[in-house]
Amino acid sequence: MKAIAVFPSQKQVNLIDAPEPALQGPADVKLKMLDIGVCGTDKEICSFEYGNPPAGSDYLILGHESLGRVVEVGPQVKTLKPGDLVVTIVRRPCGDPKCVPCSVMRQDFCVTGGFKERGINGLHGFMTETVVDDEKYMNPVPVDLRDIGVLTEPLTIAEKSLFQVWDIQARLPWACRHDQHPHRKGEKIPPAEIGYPHNAVVLGAGPVGLLGAMLLCANGFKTFVYSKEPAGSPKAALTQQIGATYVSGSTVPLDQLAQQVGNVDLVYEATGASRLAFEMLKYLGTNGVFVFTGVPGRKAPISVDTDLLMRDLVLKNQVVFGSVNAGKNAYVKAIEDLATFKARWPNAVKALITGRFAPEKHKDLLLGDPGGIKNIISFE
Repeated sequence: MKAIAVFPSQKQVNLIDAPEPALQGPADVKLKMLDIGVCGTDKEICSFEYGNPPAGSDYLILGHESLGRVVEVGPQVKTLKPGDLVVTIVRRPCGDPKCVPCSVMRQDFCVTGGFKERGINGLHGFMTETVVDDEKYMNPVPVDLRDIGVLTEPLTIAEKSLFQVWDIQARLPWACRHDQHPHRKGEKIPPAEIGYPHNAVVLGAGPVGLLGAMLLCANGFKTFVYSKEPAGSPKAALTQQIGATYVSGSTVPLDQLAQQVGNVDLVYEATGASRLAFEMLKYLGTNGVFVFTGVPGRKAPISVDTDLLMRDLVLKNQVVFGSVNAGKNAYVKAIEDLATFKARWPNAVKALITGRFAPEKHKDLLLGDPGGIKNIISFE
């Protein structure tokens, strides 16, 4: 079968003929891969910054953003059948019985660091014609999401982050969205509390940032997207389609952005640019939450005013956390929310996918700079 693989020791990226996997266990499911998203992680692996092949292999099949169609199931598979569309979870448990998160299928919070990730660390990925995996890692996707289902995995980053934001802001009963507050679900909202401002800033207008902006808008946040592209760019237009405000970093400095937003209740960082992120942290508002999702590359150190940041964290009751990967609950919610986005902003969601390309075009996508928002390698 065709597969796109990186050979770290040889520093090569090639389209190869790999052995087709077969069902091994009774709960295994075989997929015909349809769409695989290309993201910054794939490009960094192809730059040989990281990425570990499975034990005994000299290559790693790439790809962790996926959509596949079931073609065969094992005798104990109960939730899937041939023809179903699925998105498969990326991370696998470490196997250490002392790791509580992994033992309860929350390997996104693994404490040992011994986890594996398909297409990234120790397991072949989805950028191939056929994949076999256990049913428990697969999430059904409605057929009417065939065109955008591949966006599920990047959306899970925002979903997991927002789960944690709601948990943190439950400390503020007057500010938390009431149907998410653990002590106020189903409660009638007093008129004085309706419309409490939740101002969110999204740093970056890539796929993760724009999907995060959609999620925040859908959850009632007054959302601002801050990115380097000019105000008249396609990303700016897409931002406006979903009801968010686009602010161009090429003309508007962060202090002016903060003045425009007001109290910054939430910052969702989706750039991996540490200098920008820590500069924005200075403008996080009282009781605000700052979410880091990007992983910066190895660059020169930056100067940070640690006294100011520490003072604000204490005196303004701020919370800063990082979020990586996602559990099954985030995948389920992402699939549900993609349907909501498609119904609410059909043109904007469609515009997130720049194009679909044959596997033979992989080097242009992985090693070049094709532009656009989300490029897809299609095996269909």
